[in-house]
Amino acid sequence: MNIGIVSLGCAKNLVDTQRAMSFLKAQGHVFVDDPVLADVIIVNTCGFINPAKKESIDMLLKMAEYKKGRCRYLVAMGCLVQRYRPDLEAELPEVDLFIPISDYGRMPQVFAKLMGGEPCAGTELLLATKPWTAYLRIADGCSHRCAYCAIPLIRGDNVSLSINELTSQARQMAAIGVKELNLVAQDSTFYGYDTEHRFMLGRLLKELATVEGLAWIRVLYMYPGEIDDGLLDDMASCRRVIPYFDIPVQHGSDRMLKLMHRPNDIAAVERLVGKIRDRFPQAILRTTMMVGFPGEQEDDFRQMLDFVSRIRWDRLGGFIYSREENTPSYDMEGQVDPLVGQQRLDRLMEMQQAIAAEKSQAMVGSTQKVLVETKDALRGIYQGRSWRNAPDDIDGHVRFTSPLYHQPGSIVDVAITAAHLYDLDGIENQAM
Repeated sequence: MNIGIVSLGCAKNLVDTQRAMSFLKAQGHVFVDDPVLADVIIVNTCGFINPAKKESIDMLLKMAEYKKGRCRYLVAMGCLVQRYRPDLEAELPEVDLFIPISDYGRMPQVFAKLMGGEPCAGTELLLATKPWTAYLRIADGCSHRCAYCAIPLIRGDNVSLSINELTSQARQMAAIGVKELNLVAQDSTFYGYDTEHRFMLGRLLKELATVEGLAWIRVLYMYPGEIDDGLLDDMASCRRVIPYFDIPVQHGSDRMLKLMHRPNDIAAVERLVGKIRDRFPQAILRTTMMVGFPGEQEDDFRQMLDFVSRIRWDRLGGFIYSREENTPSYDMEGQVDPLVGQQRLDRLMEMQQAIAAEKSQAMVGSTQKVLVETKDALRGIYQGRSWRNAPDDIDGHVRFTSPLYHQPGSIVDVAITAAHLYDLDGIENQAM
């Protein structure tokens, strides 16, 4: 059968999509990009916050329209299904099969029952990303209990994969042309603690750094309180591990962090950032900030702005608190008016845009290694990313000109000649 797949939500969800694709290909099915041509459409849903839930439901309803044509079956899987399956079954009769995360171990059998054929465990590595970049999920679930987060309700406590298994996956990825490996988990720095009772990310990085063919290894989702000197030493010793620190702090007020049940304080974060910048002068530091959490006062928000102004994060993502059922913050007093939350988010991002513009301008005159992703054939302009930019539009891009031909997935040296808010322009060094 022809299979169309839509993967929503985070990169960790994308890894589950790839796993489903592996099973389906092993059973003899093929994948199509156009849902008009699909016999079966699968939507991997996200249920993290309310906007993501709405997006998932809207996508299911949109895909259901194709059942008026060739599509025979519509399948929903993922976080939204895990959390709300009974409600979805009652409200979305258009969906023929719901696969919660708890059934992922039986996915080959579930697919075979729906579509016929023998259940086959997929052994071939399939990527839902561009062929030169991949996500390696090192653990699933989360053992923290942040007051606003539903992830432990959906995916349970942290469960780490073994170093041998992860190194084997990385070798498979490098063998099919992956140059950029992005490590993901709900908390990557917690890796190994559930099995070894100590943090093992540094040891994992040293093993992954031995994999030939990989150029960049990036770690995403690092809790500040778990980044110690040993981890920094290990990162510095691995030439393939890039100094990209994705550290979600969530707020700039200790009072708010305590209400959020976040295991860090602002002074400690500032000391950590100073240590990282001393150790890695070229480091990129990224964070996320939440506005509108219950109890947030204007003074708390001003502390956030002051914190952001002092740290001057290279990358910052902001979002408004989403009230999620069955989380401790759902019934907290002092729920913030969404309009106030939006106003605060606008002020936060206005400040960060000014910082980002200055950071981008400082890159003019430097030479950056750029991973080529696309080419505009008419104008002869390439677009790609330096190691400073995470994939999937998380960060910006580098556009550059060159009279030479470069295959997507190539890494070339680019002299930066101009800066925009998040993107850079340049020319290949060889062409100067």
